Amino acid sequence: MDDIAAITLLNQGDLSGLDTLVLRYQVQAVHAAQLIVRDRGLAEDAAQTAFLRIAERVHQFDDTRAFKPWFMRIVVNEALKMVRKEKRIVPLPEDAEKDNVRILVDALADGEALPEDQVILLESKERVRKALDQLTPEQRAVVVMRYFLEMRESEMVLELERPRSTVKWWLHSARKRLRSLLQGDPISDVERSNQ
Repeated sequence: MDDIAAITLLNQGDLSGLDTLVLRYQVQAVHAAQLIVRDRGLAEDAAQTAFLRIAERVHQFDDTRAFKPWFMRIVVNEALKMVRKEKRIVPLPEDAEKDNVRILVDALADGEALPEDQVILLESKERVRKALDQLTPEQRAVVVMRYFLEMRESEMVLELERPRSTVKWWLHSARKRLRSLLQGDPISDVERSNQ
């Protein structure tokens, strides 16, 4: 069943349409939310709330447009609401290192990639995660919206209900901060230690 058929069922009050959408988009929704809230439990809550929102607001969906971007915007908004509600930035779980080891073991057992390549990939992912942790929730949201959801700036302005200048600033400062963190800019490290 495609998205439009699932939405038609949902509009008719048939929750099997929602089941179809959950099966299709749950993993992506949780992943997008986790990039913002930095906590698996909160990310799952944000995704679940987003699915409930589409059940409530399915009549607002314009079926001439794609469902996924509309839904993922709801996920981002719900994740931002949770971060604001928590009023804190939540670190990655302590068992993240165990997850990385498990991924490495699985990849090595697979035999498709060289072990050195897998180690480099894991190290790169970890550096990116740590860099994202150091951004504000708003900066993480615009990074997710732009690079994960591939939204245009004009769409981000509408979804975040912020002026274009604010969204541009968040994106600019997030890119600059990520570049500095990922390149290990010694000037930035010195500046941080002096603060």
